[in-house]
Amino acid sequence: MSTVLDPPAVRRWARLSADTLGRARAEIDALNVFPVADGDTGTNLHMTMLSAAEAVESLPDDVDVAVVWQTLSYGALVGARGNSGVIVSQALRGLAEVLKNGESDLRGALVRGAELARGAVARPVEGTVLSVLEAVATAVRDLEGDLEEVARCAAAEARSALSRTPGQLEVLARSGVVDAGGAGLAIILDTLVSVLTGSGPRRYEVPAPTAPVVPMTEAGAGYEVMYLLDAPSLGNLRDELDGMGDSLVIVGGDGLWNVHVHCDDAGQAIEAGLRVGRPHRIRVTYLAERTHRGNAGRGVVAVAAGDGIAALFEEAGAVVVRREPGTSPPLPAMLAAIREAGSEVAVLPNDEGVRAVSIAAAEIAREDGVVVSVLPTKATVQGLAALAVHDPLRRFDDDVVAMTDAAGHTRYGHVTVADRQAMTSAGVCRPGDVLGLIDGDVVDLGPDLGELSMRLVQRMVAGGGELVTLVTGKDAPPSLAQAVADHLGPLVEVVVYEGGQGGYPLLIGVE
Repeated sequence: MSTVLDPPAVRRWARLSADTLGRARAEIDALNVFPVADGDTGTNLHMTMLSAAEAVESLPDDVDVAVVWQTLSYGALVGARGNSGVIVSQALRGLAEVLKNGESDLRGALVRGAELARGAVARPVEGTVLSVLEAVATAVRDLEGDLEEVARCAAAEARSALSRTPGQLEVLARSGVVDAGGAGLAIILDTLVSVLTGSGPRRYEVPAPTAPVVPMTEAGAGYEVMYLLDAPSLGNLRDELDGMGDSLVIVGGDGLWNVHVHCDDAGQAIEAGLRVGRPHRIRVTYLAERTHRGNAGRGVVAVAAGDGIAALFEEAGAVVVRREPGTSPPLPAMLAAIREAGSEVAVLPNDEGVRAVSIAAAEIAREDGVVVSVLPTKATVQGLAALAVHDPLRRFDDDVVAMTDAAGHTRYGHVTVADRQAMTSAGVCRPGDVLGLIDGDVVDLGPDLGELSMRLVQRMVAGGGELVTLVTGKDAPPSLAQAVADHLGPLVEVVVYEGGQGGYPLLIGVE
């Protein structure tokens, strides 16, 4: 239990809010119909609070309370995503203004947060997170009670105000949803109660849609433009951007601003910022593309170098990116696959040489609000092992850990044929020699494909292993896999797949 919002309590609140929003992200995304039905409000709020949490966690333990609150506000400002994320960052700024001196005036802080948030929006609309903030401020303004009682009242009123949003905004009623931003704010206030009462994290229920979400038409889509702006003042920027589009929110101060607008001409919105200062961290998203982008849930992207391998990954539910042996897939193909896979995506490069393009594509996708983790799979068999334990019902972070662990416990081997003379760690090879590799290193060579394959697999299982996976290439003799399986005997389970990959007659995995 905490009787004050001191630095440790602020840190706990920021982290718990980020983690809880992360778990509820997909459910909040499903509520998102206003101002556009682009299905990313939960993701945006999660990223906003994650930025705030990481900022305060980077501070020393003995830092002053004023620095913690200012850092929380700054972290939310620079990491704010989307319309709701920017508004919530401004509400946090209001809390920081009041509470930075170590006072416990949560009432005044919530009132100030609501004032700043509404003032940041060019054309406020009722039935949104602004309405929920306003209702919370009204409920606590004259409340008599300690910090915990004020927090409980704020959280309860947020839930109550959230339930009223469909009656305030017609598009919510038509879609059978409450406001997505308000749902995220309710979670943030619920977690504050948990921190103050010491009750710990719990499952927060997000109201589910009761009707199909109203789609956004492509004709009115336009672009979402966001950037940070270094400028001593805004000048006429607010009026300029208000004339270009809608959903205008500008927050910040002291020379740093976060600008958000939906408009038809993204370049014009950026140029307006250039006239008053220096825009940076510029993000431009075509809203129709985001709205119509594939799956909004959990997905896996797997890179494959053969028809059979591609089919295996596809049958397991992965979005497959094809590549030729010895090459990396193009960046646009990787990015398109990540966007198709969902809002939380695990990427299986399955080759050390593919990792760089996978990371580059992941970075771009993250700018669009997709949560992406590139797993360290260096071979097809590691990718298969990771996908075998994939569970979309687990928390994303837990799923990534389980998949990474499965891949890491899979030793991988390759059998290939040399096309030139070279010095290897197993000796000098000549064209036509068969090479056996374990974990990327040449450990054996010889003239006979079958014999070397048997030796290599035997060597791999000598250190222990219960399951051997054999993936045959397009140049493998029909009897190769069966001969290796017979050589291992009945005490080892062997699974054989036809991969159809070129360059490697046999891929081997030992778990």
